[in-house]
Amino acid sequence: MIEISEIRWQEGGSFVDALLTPGSAYTMASLISGLEAEVVKISVADNHAVLKVWNRESKSDVGLQYYLLRILSAQGIAVSQPLGYGLDLEGNPVLLTPYDGQPLQKLNKSILSTLVRNLIEIHRFPISELKGLSLPQYDFVRYFFPLIEKHEDIKLLLEQLVPKVNMRQNCMIHGDYNLGNILYLNGKYSIIDWTNIQLGDSRYDAAWSILLMKVYAGERNGSTYQSLFMDEGAFAADDFELFEALACLRWILLSRIAPELSKGRGILTRARSILKNNPYLPEDLLA
Repeated sequence: MIEISEIRWQEGGSFVDALLTPGSAYTMASLISGLEAEVVKISVADNHAVLKVWNRESKSDVGLQYYLLRILSAQGIAVSQPLGYGLDLEGNPVLLTPYDGQPLQKLNKSILSTLVRNLIEIHRFPISELKGLSLPQYDFVRYFFPLIEKHEDIKLLLEQLVPKVNMRQNCMIHGDYNLGNILYLNGKYSIIDWTNIQLGDSRYDAAWSILLMKVYAGERNGSTYQSLFMDEGAFAADDFELFEALACLRWILLSRIAPELSKGRGILTRARSILKNNPYLPEDLLA
C-alpha cells in the first residue's frame, strides 16, 4: 500500500496537511480497484477520503482531472471536490478526493432520471467556463477500440459504421459513465473516474452508458434509461441505433480482451438480445 509521505504533492489542502502533520494518526483500507489503478480509503478521525494511484501503463493527466473537478464542483455539477494531487516516487499520478459513498445498489425511474440529467449537464457544460483548461481530443477508433487490428470482424464493421454517424468533438464527455462510477452518500450523487475526459460526441457517451445499463442492470432499467435520454433530446430519431452499434462493438471488443466483463448471470443473454435487435450488427459476433 502506498506511503503518504512519499507522495510529491502538487496541490493540496487541509486534508493533505493533516496527513503530513508529524504524528498524524490515519488509517488506510483498500477499496475495489480496476486494472488501471489502486484505490484506498483514508480516514483521519471522522474525515474520510479516497486516494487513487494510477499505474505505469495508465498515463492519466491527473492535473487536468484535479482542476476540472474543482471547476465543475464549484458550478454544482455532481462530482467530487478534489482535495489534492501529485506523483508517487515512481512517477505514478495520484488524486485525492472525498469519500463520496458507494455505487448505487437500487434503481427506479426517479434515480435513473437523475442519472440522465447529471450526464446531460456534463455534455451541456460550456467549454468556455473551463477557464483555460484544454480538454484532449482523440481519434475515436484509436482511443475507444484498443487492439482493434487483432479483431478483423469488429474492425470491418467500424469502417462501415463510423462514417455514417458524423462524429463530433464539440462537448465534454465522461467516456465511461456507468453505475460503478456513480457514488451516492447522504442524498448526494458523485460522478468519479475522469480518466477518459475529452472533447467528444455526447451521443456516443450516452449510448455507451445506455448499453452498460442494459447489459448489467437489466432490460427494464436499460429501456427506461434509454427512454429518458430520448425525452431529453439526446438523440435524433435515426441516431440511436447507430451509436448503440458502436457502443456494442466496443463492449464486445473489451470483453474479448478482458473476459470477466461478460461473466455474470444473464449478461451474455442481454448482450445477444441487443445484437439481435440492432439492424447494424450481426448476431454471430458473440457466438
